[in-house]
Amino acid sequence: PKGTMAFSGKYEFESDENYDAFVQKIGLPSDKIEMGRNCKIVTEVVQNGNDFTWTQHFPGGRTTTNTFTVGSEADMETMGGRKFKATVKLEGGKLVAEFPNYCHTAEISGGKLVEISTSSGVVYKRTSKKIA
Repeated sequence: PKGTMAFSGKYEFESDENYDAFVQKIGLPSDKIEMGRNCKIVTEVVQNGNDFTWTQHFPGGRTTTNTFTVGSEADMETMGGRKFKATVKLEGGKLVAEFPNYCHTAEISGGKLVEISTSSGVVYKRTSKKIA
């Protein structure tokens, strides 16, 4: 459909901003904070129209997969492993999801995957470069 961003691809973590302030704000345990710091997460996105499979591959073999359809409620999992329900929306080419204690957006900008999470005014930005 017209106006849908092409998200499909594999993206490798390149840089982030405000990681520590953000994970402390959302109450991530310190072992998870250490594990996630400068973590070379590979994000794999398969998009079929409004249907998405969004997988994060962590070093050491752990993966988190969220499958959702834009505009429909889906079962999701946070980076800390909490399960919840969310409806992902598409707003101006960005995917927008309300997580339990933060708002998450994702967009393709300049060929990179740019994800922004905001919690009580703390903004965490993660940029990943396309590798496949």
